[in-house]
Amino acid sequence: MLGSCLNNVREKSPLVHNITNYVTVNDVANAILAAGASPIMADEPDDAYEITAICNALNINIGTLNSRTITSMFRAGQRASELGHALLLDPVGAGASSLRTDTAVKLMKEIKFDVIRGNASEIKTLALGSGTTHGVDADKADAVSDSNLAFMAKFVRDFAKSTGSIIALTGAIDLVADSERCYAIRNGRPEMGRITGTGCMLSGITAAFIAANPHNKLEACAAAVCMMGAAGETGYSHLKEYEGNSTYRNKIIDAIYNMTPENLERGAKYEVIE
Repeated sequence: MLGSCLNNVREKSPLVHNITNYVTVNDVANAILAAGASPIMADEPDDAYEITAICNALNINIGTLNSRTITSMFRAGQRASELGHALLLDPVGAGASSLRTDTAVKLMKEIKFDVIRGNASEIKTLALGSGTTHGVDADKADAVSDSNLAFMAKFVRDFAKSTGSIIALTGAIDLVADSERCYAIRNGRPEMGRITGTGCMLSGITAAFIAANPHNKLEACAAAVCMMGAAGETGYSHLKEYEGNSTYRNKIIDAIYNMTPENLERGAKYEVIE
């Protein structure tokens, strides 16, 4: 079933509007293209409102906020919601500053997101009102592990129930949940954390997956997370001596490009917790 979600992305090639941060914007665009969808970036308020109307999905990433882009996020988000488009929120650095946290919380209150995707510290901040975000990275104290897996699975299911959104909490063990089921995903490499933008790329890809699979959004989100992790594994296996995180980033994008539905099905490492 996860492979069919990728196949739908390739066949439908949804157009994904990204209001994302300028640190990783090029990588997000290339990752979306590699997955088989089409990216467009527009963050001027009037342009963003009009552009989102012609798209199939909207990916909002708060990584480099300013007053102009905040306005764009609300205008585009409300327009996408009116049109029934797929909507994803990536609350980068929520908990690191009041502006980031308050903006993410207000976005959640005013816009219904299909998916909220972030690291453990960001998700905890939004769910509990406080967190231990370390810059834009998760604090080690918030990590999902085998010892707290059952507790954290219930935590994300409860947050999904309270928000009405699919929650994708990513880290060493990824959790993708609605109010009833939680995928615990073990794909990926720890070295992916040495690349700026793997989470941002995943958010763009996930927006494409839920747009292409509107009746199967939980599995589509899990498929996107599995694919990103599997691409990290493949990319790492092709690194040569003296190649580092810059080359690794490119190899991950190449692995996404070359991923087949069959390879995704074979390579996905997950269990479903109910």
